[in-house]
Amino acid sequence: MSLSTARSFLSEACYGEQELDANSALMELDKGLRSGKLGEQCEAVVLFPKLFQKYPFPILINSAFLKLADIFRLGNNFLRLCVLKVTQQSEKHLEKILNVDEFVKRVFSVIHSNDPVARAITLRMLGSLASIIPDRKNAHHSIRQSLDSHDNVEVEAAIFAAASFSAQSKDFAAGICNKVSEMIQGLDTPVELKLKLIPMLQHMHHDASLASSSRELLQHLVNSYPSTPMVIVTLHTFTQLAASSLIDIPKQLQLLLQYLKDDPRKAVKRLAINDLKLLAKKAPHLWIRENTQTLCECALTSPYSSLKLGMLAVLSTLSGTIAIKQYFHNITGSSSVPPRLTDLVKLAQECCYHSNLAVAAHGIIVLTNIAISYPEKDIVQLEQDTVLGVESLLMLCSQDNSPTAQATLKTALTSLVKLLKIRQHLSQSAVEFLLGQLHLSCDSSRVLMCHALAAIATHLPVLGDGMLGDLVDLYRVASHSSTDKQQELLVSLATVIFVASQSSLSAEVKTVIKQQLENVANGWTVYRIARQASRMGCHEFSSELYQSLRTRVASEHFYFWLNSLKEFSQAEQCLSYIEDGDYSGAMSAIAEALRSYQKGIASLTAASTPLSPLTFQCEFIKLRIDTLQALSQLICTCNSLKTSPPPAIATSIALTSGNELQRCGRISMQMKVCMDEFRSLAARYADLHQSSFDADYATLRNVELQQQSCLLVSHVIEALILDPQAASFQEYGTLGVVQTESEYERRMMSVFNRVLEEVEGLAKKHPPVSHLHTGCLCDAVIALLKVPLSFQRYFFQKLQSTSIKLALSPSPRTPSEPIPVQNTQQLTLKVEGVVQHGSSPGLFRKIQSVCLNVTSVLQSKTGPDYKIPLDTKTNEIEQRVEPHNDYFSTQFLLNFSILGTHTVTVEASVVDESGIEWKTGPKTTVSVKSLEDPYSQQLRHQLQQSGAQPAPQRSAYARF
Repeated sequence: MSLSTARSFLSEACYGEQELDANSALMELDKGLRSGKLGEQCEAVVLFPKLFQKYPFPILINSAFLKLADIFRLGNNFLRLCVLKVTQQSEKHLEKILNVDEFVKRVFSVIHSNDPVARAITLRMLGSLASIIPDRKNAHHSIRQSLDSHDNVEVEAAIFAAASFSAQSKDFAAGICNKVSEMIQGLDTPVELKLKLIPMLQHMHHDASLASSSRELLQHLVNSYPSTPMVIVTLHTFTQLAASSLIDIPKQLQLLLQYLKDDPRKAVKRLAINDLKLLAKKAPHLWIRENTQTLCECALTSPYSSLKLGMLAVLSTLSGTIAIKQYFHNITGSSSVPPRLTDLVKLAQECCYHSNLAVAAHGIIVLTNIAISYPEKDIVQLEQDTVLGVESLLMLCSQDNSPTAQATLKTALTSLVKLLKIRQHLSQSAVEFLLGQLHLSCDSSRVLMCHALAAIATHLPVLGDGMLGDLVDLYRVASHSSTDKQQELLVSLATVIFVASQSSLSAEVKTVIKQQLENVANGWTVYRIARQASRMGCHEFSSELYQSLRTRVASEHFYFWLNSLKEFSQAEQCLSYIEDGDYSGAMSAIAEALRSYQKGIASLTAASTPLSPLTFQCEFIKLRIDTLQALSQLICTCNSLKTSPPPAIATSIALTSGNELQRCGRISMQMKVCMDEFRSLAARYADLHQSSFDADYATLRNVELQQQSCLLVSHVIEALILDPQAASFQEYGTLGVVQTESEYERRMMSVFNRVLEEVEGLAKKHPPVSHLHTGCLCDAVIALLKVPLSFQRYFFQKLQSTSIKLALSPSPRTPSEPIPVQNTQQLTLKVEGVVQHGSSPGLFRKIQSVCLNVTSVLQSKTGPDYKIPLDTKTNEIEQRVEPHNDYFSTQFLLNFSILGTHTVTVEASVVDESGIEWKTGPKTTVSVKSLEDPYSQQLRHQLQQSGAQPAPQRSAYARF
C-alpha cells in the first residue's frame, strides 16, 4: 500500500538525511486520496500536515491544498471535517497558497449545499482561511446569511467565521457590528446564543468609533444582564477589547476593581482577577497608585485563600515592573507613612507566613521586589523581614517532596538569589542558613538548594571557602542508591564544590567525589560531572573522569568525542603548571599542551557525523591551538632580544632610513608579525562569535574574552615596542567596572587590568626596547595562560537550534547544468526560504529579519572582450526581508551582459531583535550562462563577412 510508504518517510523528517523528492511524496498521498475506501482517503488527508512540515515551500503546498479542496468539494462530511482540521493545523502555511482564487472557489461551492452540516463545515473552513481572504465579499455575505439560519450548528459555525473575519478585516467588522448588536439585544435570541455572540465584540478595535460603540454596548449588557455567565463573558470581552484598543485600559482597570471589591460572587471575582493579571502583563505602566491600593485592600479583607492567591499573583506581576515605583513614588512625594507601613508591604509580610504555600511564595516575590527597587537606606528592616520570610518558607518546604512544596521552594530560592545579588551584605548569613538546612532536607530540595548556592558563590566567590567543608561532608553521605534524584544530587553537589573551589580541587575533595561516583553513579552522571568540571576549569579532575568513561560507550563516535575531551583537559592541565617568570617552562608547557590538542582535534574530527558536524567545537579548538602557537612564538621573539641583540650600527641605520624601529634590530619586524597574527586571531574569534546564533550567553561571552585577550596582546606589543606614542589606554579604562557573571570572566578581567596597568607604567618610564619590555610581554602571556580555560555549555550542548533552508528559482534541471539567459535581458532570481527551529525556538534570541546577499562572479568568457560599463560586470545586491510564519521570499534582478559562465552565490544571515547580524548561512550557488542574443549574433556575422569593424555589443543599457 502506498500510504505505508508515505507514512514511513514523513515520520522520519530528520534534518540532513537523504530526502525523498517532494513530488514523489505528494504523489503517494494523492494515490490515497483517489482510493475508493473512505479509511484510506482519511488517512491520506491527515498525513498532509507532516508533508507541509517536511517540505514547507509554496510550490508543493499550493498543489497539496488544491487537492484537499477537491476532496472537500466532492467528499462526504467526515472527509470535509478532516480537511478542515488539516487546514487549521497548517495555518502558518496558508499564505503560501499561490492559486487562492481557485482554492476558495472549490471550497466555497459547498456553501450552496442543502445539508446544513456541510454548510457549517464550509463556514468554519472559510473562517480558518480568513487570514488570506479577509475581504472576500461572497464569504462576508454567506456568513451574514447563515447568522439568520434556524440550524444551531450552522449558526455556531457562522459565529466562528464572523469572529475570524472580524479579527482580520476592518470592513467586515464595521459591517457586522450592528447585526451582532441587534442579535445580542434582540428578545428572540436565546441566552446561550448571546453568550457565544458577545466574544465577537473583542475584535471591534480597528478604529476608535467602532471600539467606542462596542464598549457602550458591553457597558449596557453588564448593567442589563446581571446573571453570572453573562457578566463573566461580557467582562472578559470588555478586557480583551480594552487590551487591543489600549486607550480604555485605565477605565477597564477601574471597572474590574469595582467588581472585585463589590460583587459577592466568587466566579465574578475570579474572572476579574484573571483579567487584572492580563492587564498587569500588558500595560503595567497604566496602573496608578489608587489601582494598586484598591487591590491591596481587597486582598487584605478577602477571607478566601484562592482569591487572595489570585490577587497576590497580580501584585507579584506588578511588583517587578514600573508600577511598584509609581506606588512608592507617590508616597515619598507626600509626607505620609513610611514604606514599611503601607498596605502593600503589610499584605506581603502577612502572606509570607500563610498556610497556603502558593500564597506565601507570592508574598516573598512581592517583598523581594520591593526590597530591591527601594532605596537602601530606608528599608533595613524590610530586608530583614524578607530574609526571615524566605528562611521560614525554606524550612517549611525543604522536607516536603510534593510538587507544590518544590515549586514554592524554587520560587523562594530564586527570590533569595535575586535579593543577594543587589544586597550583598546579607549573603553570609543566608549561605550559612542554606548549608545548615542542606543536611536536613530531602533530595529534591537539596538539588534546588545546590543550584542556589552555586549562583551565590558565582557572584560572591569570597563565600566559596566557607562552603567547601560542609559540602564535602555532605557529599560523603549524599548517595546510598542509584535513583534519579540521588544522581541529580551528586551532579548538583559536585557543581557547587567546583564553583566554591575556584578551579583548584584538593586531593581530599577529588577522593571523596571519585569514591561516591564509583559506588553509585551511572555513566551519564559521571559525564555530567566531568562536563561541569571542564566548565569550571578543573581540568585535571575532568581528564581522569573522561579517561574512565571512554570504554563505556556503545558508539565509536562517542568514544572519539570522550577521547577528544580527555586530550583537551590534559592540554589545559599542562598549562596549569606554568609559574611566573619561568619563560622556558612556559614554552615547554605550551609545546606539551599543543601535542595533546593536536591529538584531540584528530579525535574530534573523527567524532563528527553529518547530523552532528561539531562545527563550533572544531573551530573553537583550532583557534585555541593557533592562539597557543602565537603566544609561544611571542615568547621566542622576546628571547631573540638576548640571542640576537641589535647590531652596533643599528642607530645609524635608523637615522639613515628615518625609521626609529630599526634602532631595535630584527626584533621590531618580528614583533610586527606577532601583532598582525594576534589581530588576525581576534578577527577569527569575532567571526566565530558572529556565526554562533544559537549559543547561550555564557559561551558567547567566553568567545568574546578570547578575542579580547588577543586584542590585548596586540595592543601591548604596539604600546611597548612598535608605537609607544600613539598607543592609548583610555579605551580600556572601564574594564574594572564591568559586571562579571562567572569566575572565569572575573579572572580574565583581573589579568587584563593588571597587564594594562603594568604596561602603562612601563611605557611612560623607559624607551623601547629593553629586557624590561620583553619581560613585561612574557609576564602578560604567562598571566593569560595561567587562567584555566572554561569550556562553556555550547561546546557540549545545544539548547536552541535554528537553521534556514533556501530555494532558488529558476533552478537548473541538474546541479551541474547552468541556467541560460540572453545577455540583453536581466535574470529575475526568486529566493524563498523557511526558518526551521528545534525544540526550544527563541530561547536565547529570535530572528527579526533575514539578510540575503547575492553576488555573481564571472568564471569563464566565451565572447570577445568589448568595452562594457563597469557596473554591468558584477552583481552585488543585498536585501532584508522579515519572515512571516517562518517563511520569506524576495526577488533580485541580475544583469549578465558579459558572455560566459557566471557563478551566482546567495548567502543568508539573520538579524536578531537587538539589530545584531549573525552569519548563520546557508550559502547556495547556481551557475548562469550568458548567451549572445540572436540579433547581435546575426549583426556580428554580417559585419565580419563585410570585413568592417564590429560594433560594440548590444546590451540592455544601449537601448536608452
